[in-house]
Amino acid sequence: MSAHPQVEILAEAPATTPVPEGLIGRTVLVTLPPGSPGAPPHRHPGPVYGYVVEGAILFQLEGQPERTLKAGEAFFEPGGDVIHLKGANLLADEESALIATMICEPGAPVLTLVSAEELGAGA
Repeated sequence: MSAHPQVEILAEAPATTPVPEGLIGRTVLVTLPPGSPGAPPHRHPGPVYGYVVEGAILFQLEGQPERTLKAGEAFFEPGGDVIHLKGANLLADEESALIATMICEPGAPVLTLVSAEELGAGA
């Protein structure tokens, strides 16, 4: 029996630039109840790398088409000015969940909601 750890790459998403000094990596678990529409349109304080651990999620970023992310799939969001439009649980009778790691300033909110006026202006 080997005493070496086993490492398995679960998924990969395109990279972004190196992390500037003073920022942190924050990892969160997001669990969506059955049929949940997810959070209203919002922004994240920095880039986000995510991995769907269970279920199926309807995912859409500003300027991109809707897509379905299933358990075992990864995604990337640039954060900042890009609006996260959709993150709904597509399953009516089961939870969906994802793990996301974002790069941000210490104490930054996980997300900031976007106003209806801004959405209406075609932000």
